[in-house]
Amino acid sequence: MAFRHPVPVDQFHLDGTLRSLRPCGNGHINRTWRAVTDTGAEYLIQLVNTDVFRDMDGLMSNISRVTQHVREKIRLDGGDPDRETMLIVPALDGKLYCMTKEGCYRAYHFIRNAIALEKPRSAEDFYLTARAFGKFQQQLLDFPAAELVEVIPDFHNTPKRLEALRYAATMDVMGRKKDVEAELEFIFARQEFAGTLTRGIASGALPLRVTHNDTKLNNLLFDQETMTPLAVVDLDTVMPGTSLYDFGDGIRYGAATAAEDEMDLSLVSCDLELYEHFVRGWASVCGDTMSLGEKELLHLSPRILTLECGARFLTDYLSGDTYFSTSRPGQNLDRCRTQLKLVADMEEKEAEMLRISKEYLHF
Repeated sequence: MAFRHPVPVDQFHLDGTLRSLRPCGNGHINRTWRAVTDTGAEYLIQLVNTDVFRDMDGLMSNISRVTQHVREKIRLDGGDPDRETMLIVPALDGKLYCMTKEGCYRAYHFIRNAIALEKPRSAEDFYLTARAFGKFQQQLLDFPAAELVEVIPDFHNTPKRLEALRYAATMDVMGRKKDVEAELEFIFARQEFAGTLTRGIASGALPLRVTHNDTKLNNLLFDQETMTPLAVVDLDTVMPGTSLYDFGDGIRYGAATAAEDEMDLSLVSCDLELYEHFVRGWASVCGDTMSLGEKELLHLSPRILTLECGARFLTDYLSGDTYFSTSRPGQNLDRCRTQLKLVADMEEKEAEMLRISKEYLHF
């Protein structure tokens, strides 16, 4: 008898009959299962959070177009597209997702013998991570970025994120504003700085590129045997943007010395050794194609992306924790505070971060 489960796996073109289905991953937004059929074929089935991703056609079109482009580049380089990028499994009706009364589901082929890291095990891991995300951008240099759907408008528009925070603080629907006055003051004191990247894009100093926009280390798969980067995954936020979004977010998450929700802020800082290895890796892949504006603002981008993320966590805390999933009360506030501690630490290290950028990018 076939294995039964409320997840509509029978609505996708799978090889064989479902035999097992179990939860997979720890993402904040979507729910994921790993499915195995009687032929041994494996798949990822996801329930997409349509409160966040409201344009499923646009979302899946972006992912389909980008992965097809990357797969062709991998083929030309003699690689293995089935292991080095994601592959969508279409639904039985030919669409790239399946809509049920429970929600919107999609499926991907599962990439075997691959693992994701929550933190780099070594500086070399972080160097390789930078090269992998940089390579992803390079594979898409000739893709028309402006043709992608902006599935989350103003996703990394930091001034708009601060506007949303100000609105949440004004509304104060949970009565929490009184407890976060210091955090609000810290963020809004840096409002002018927060617009640095958006002004760069508007002026043309930062060219529009296809960007991943969520370059956390765990959005990169490593080959389980060689521990070399294999595939960039979680492409929901692939949109037009500046390359500095990807660089900055990679540092924000990967070079932090503590977990994103660490409660002991004395443990939180930006590791300059990891920063240097990331710059070195990024420069080795992207250095020749970066504009002068990108090079000059590279060292500031982690601080801007970190400030933005802190504002987002605080906005969600003030609004009742409706966007980022939480496992305990106050977790989004703790997340906000780690980000603001990182911002303060990066401010102290700005001169050294600039020196490192100049050393590897030669400007």
